[in-house]
Amino acid sequence: MRIVLDIPVLVAASRSRNGASFQIVAMLPSTQFEIVLTIAVYTEWRAVLTRPEHLPPGATAGMALGFVRYLASVVRWQDVPFLWRPFLRDPDDDMVLECAVASDCEFIVTHNARDFRRIEELNVRAVTPADFLNRLRSPS
Repeated sequence: MRIVLDIPVLVAASRSRNGASFQIVAMLPSTQFEIVLTIAVYTEWRAVLTRPEHLPPGATAGMALGFVRYLASVVRWQDVPFLWRPFLRDPDDDMVLECAVASDCEFIVTHNARDFRRIEELNVRAVTPADFLNRLRSPS
């Protein structure tokens, strides 16, 4: 199954080893799911995760960049042949949605599901990290 990780999930995973966000990242690389990434989303990951306010205590921007590079090494890269903008209120969320639609993802894993209203029209669902882990664990 293919997923896109919204940036707040990565911020949470980098700042705390407790919680579903970290558990998802700790599973990488995974045989249960595949993270999809575009250049636009990767650029956003780099910009946000290296900001001083998002660094874990004692971490440097270089360490955060290493984390982002590791993630980029275990994802499926996707081109976006068609832009869906504007579809959502936030252009950064549109980038995430475009990645999901172009790669036929089932889920966008996010802490802000309400920011992704209407995406079901495009056959994508927004779920929290905890909901995503529950789906992985439940037999189906």
